[in-house]
Amino acid sequence: MPYAPCPMPNTQSMTNEIQSIFNRIAPVYDQLNDWLSLGQHRIWKEMAVKWSAAKSGDTALDLCCGSGDLALRLARRTGATGKVYGVDFSPNLLEKAKERSHWQYPQPAIAWIEADVLNLPFDDNQFDAATMGYGLRNVKDIPRSLQELYRVLKPGAKAAILDFHRPSNPQLRAFQQLYLDSFVVPVASYLGLKEEYAYISPSLDRFPIGREQIKLARQVGFAVATHYTIVNGMMGVLVLSKLGVIS
Repeated sequence: MPYAPCPMPNTQSMTNEIQSIFNRIAPVYDQLNDWLSLGQHRIWKEMAVKWSAAKSGDTALDLCCGSGDLALRLARRTGATGKVYGVDFSPNLLEKAKERSHWQYPQPAIAWIEADVLNLPFDDNQFDAATMGYGLRNVKDIPRSLQELYRVLKPGAKAAILDFHRPSNPQLRAFQQLYLDSFVVPVASYLGLKEEYAYISPSLDRFPIGREQIKLARQVGFAVATHYTIVNGMMGVLVLSKLGVIS
């Protein structure tokens, strides 16, 4: 979800509003992602899937799955003997994901689940690998979402969380803001989605940077947490490992 709006809600009414926003952008979601990232989002997502270490036969999880890009990539890695669960709170985006999966051959083993990442409907220690693409900025309680992720991962499992960031370099920050103001918002405005995509900039200002994400992950139990910056620090992948003995 490379350019998804994310107002960082802190009340239930705002949570409902962001859910409504994602439902509204669902019809043009994939097209906008291609335009606004110049097609590069595919590369970034493939990097996240690789860092999740998902392999053939695994049971994998994709949180904030949107229209299904990462989940479909995970399914190609887990293969015919594996299983992927794509979770999102937008029913409209989940419908887009289901439509996309129907065109795949062979049919991927993916279950599309409408759920809140702060209260996942899964047992403890259920998943071998997990991804989240452009979703962590959207949750109203980042520590809680990381705690839920930790709970459902098996000991020894890895997760990779991909998202945008504010780069530390002042010139790159200025370039990023110019890109948002001069390209992203105008393109969204052309499609009648100016209000939805204008939230990106303030969401980036509030989003924890790499070392802060590492600290939050360790606080909920992840023994190994590494943040990799990509695209000159305008994006990053948080790679997490849940240590322990796999039963």
